[in-house]
Amino acid sequence: MMEAEKETSSVGEAAFVAIRADIINGRLRPGERLRLEAIKSRYQVSVSTLREILNRLTTEDLVVAEGQRGFQVCAATEANLREIGDVRLLLENHGLSLSLRDGDLEWEGRVVASYHKLAKIEQALLEGNKDRTPEWIRYDWAFHQSMVSACGSDLLMNMLSSVFDRFMRYHMLAVSFRGAAVSADHKRLFDLAMARDVAGAQKVLAAHVNGGIEHILGSGRIV
Repeated sequence: MMEAEKETSSVGEAAFVAIRADIINGRLRPGERLRLEAIKSRYQVSVSTLREILNRLTTEDLVVAEGQRGFQVCAATEANLREIGDVRLLLENHGLSLSLRDGDLEWEGRVVASYHKLAKIEQALLEGNKDRTPEWIRYDWAFHQSMVSACGSDLLMNMLSSVFDRFMRYHMLAVSFRGAAVSADHKRLFDLAMARDVAGAQKVLAAHVNGGIEHILGSGRIV
């Protein structure tokens, strides 16, 4: 590949990451029209590159293509949130069963480290430091990711990462932290993982994810 082509590819990939992050973090709002001429300077790419990026994001259901009318950010709806929750549980439960069966000492170390960081953030939130909610959401994902990281399947991990990002988008839109209940869920999940109790961990995970969905919907910020 020529140097100019490499540079163009690198810029395009950086713009893809930036736009995707802006959708997940709520900086680009549900239903917002993505006018190519208006946002090309924001992401410092050409209209043609921007069109390619937005088409890629349609495959993750983060952007909707409207034919000749262009693109817009996918709407945030209760039905979509519940569907994402169902898919997340399907993938995460499978990954959890494999990891609790096969996880070695290195896996345990990852889980312990990620739980320790998450617990620290949750304690700060419980003490009233609400500004750390976005940070908590990232540590939440790191903890859940560590729990399934011994599953032995890159495909499962990649699929779960994509689904979790879409689930996280709803958390960011709701700016929601569920308080002591979610902290207690994470402690139970951690304890059950260390005890290699698959059935117990899966039961807590289901209640945890569904409780999060109800909390997000209760925020009043989702249609």
